[in-house]
Amino acid sequence: MGDSGVDAAGLARVEKALAGRFPHRMLPDLERMRDLVDLLGQPQRSYPSIHLTGTNGKTSTARMVDELLRAFGIRPGRYTSPHLENVTERISVDGRPVDAAAFTQAYDDVIACVELVDGRHPERVTFFELLTAMAFSAFSDAPVDVGIIEVGMGGSWDATNVVDAAVAVVTPISLDHPELGDSPETVAAEKAGVIHPGALAVLAQQPPAAAEVLLRRCAEVGATVAREGLEFGVLARSVAVGGQLVTIQGLGGVYENLFLSLHGPHQAHNAACALVAVEAFLGGGRDLLDIDAVRAGFARAESPGRLEVVRRSPTVLLDGAHNLAGAQALATALDEAFRFDHLVGVVGILAEKDAVGILAVLEPVLHAVVVTQSSSPRAIPVDDLAQIAVDIFGDDRVEVAARLDDALDAGVRLAEQEAELGGAGVLVTGSLVTVGEARHLLRR
Repeated sequence: MGDSGVDAAGLARVEKALAGRFPHRMLPDLERMRDLVDLLGQPQRSYPSIHLTGTNGKTSTARMVDELLRAFGIRPGRYTSPHLENVTERISVDGRPVDAAAFTQAYDDVIACVELVDGRHPERVTFFELLTAMAFSAFSDAPVDVGIIEVGMGGSWDATNVVDAAVAVVTPISLDHPELGDSPETVAAEKAGVIHPGALAVLAQQPPAAAEVLLRRCAEVGATVAREGLEFGVLARSVAVGGQLVTIQGLGGVYENLFLSLHGPHQAHNAACALVAVEAFLGGGRDLLDIDAVRAGFARAESPGRLEVVRRSPTVLLDGAHNLAGAQALATALDEAFRFDHLVGVVGILAEKDAVGILAVLEPVLHAVVVTQSSSPRAIPVDDLAQIAVDIFGDDRVEVAARLDDALDAGVRLAEQEAELGGAGVLVTGSLVTVGEARHLLRR
């Protein structure tokens, strides 16, 4: 058992060092990362990996893969981004984020090699590259039986793409980061880079142009393909108390009536991808997996910040929808799973995102909106976001609160004023930064 004061001081030291490598940006090469893992002795090759990319659904799918594998007695290491409240959330071993002591140890284990690489290249090792090396090292030391590795952005040039995963998952592709391209096919070309020779590629339903690019990549490298809607898919789903019941056609057969405590059709499709990835990893998908283990894994699956209920009376929901596809999935899930007499949005969006598109999609499901601003330097200034909101919602449906705590109070007040007993709701959305900060305030 570590000393909590020493652990906190160590974590603060590491957080300061990581902050010194901001702004975290993706540099379009793997030279520093390859150099770094060479110096570290290729820790990412000490365990097999499942590699996930896509535009939406990566983290939820990764968390479901994690719980399914644990239900089969397998010890996974999961690397996801971004975090909601604490940077240690990004590195998880056996279903739990590593503690402050283990996170600090991972940093101390790699930093000497990082500083060597800094001196060898024109650009220093980035924030994300350093965290990725820490995850690989922590998983090697734990040790884990499998790495569940989510890309930070893109695929080909992402720091995680030094793994040579036997199973690659591509969740739905849409437009999000402008630097990845301005069409589904250009984004798909970047994300296809995680599909390596001989892998099994699990492809969620995609826009036709994106699907063509991904299938071409699979043919070029000799990867086996499992396509949602052909080799696997969601056969049936129904709303249940606290989630949904889903029947999935997997590679090895049909898995009936799986309870998933996550809302919306998009999460059912994520579940199908997760199940097929696990089938492929455990045995190539030739046989039906033990249904009791599958059910246990899905029943335990959670995805914080994704239609997460954090309070009641009124109900307060958190959802990190930060692009058009995410907002559309959110609106569909809200309409299906919740029945609010009056739903108030508390919304903060980052500057590079499609604020007009996000707010326009949410307008039919929100009775009013409180616009706010997270602490991120990339946040749209609250007055600018207010003008966009007024154009879409009208002046009488928009309130402005620059501070997030004030915005949450305003959202609760508006919901309670207008709703019948029990029918009030507040939805915090627009970015994962906004959601993470709200989660910290509401759970404190």
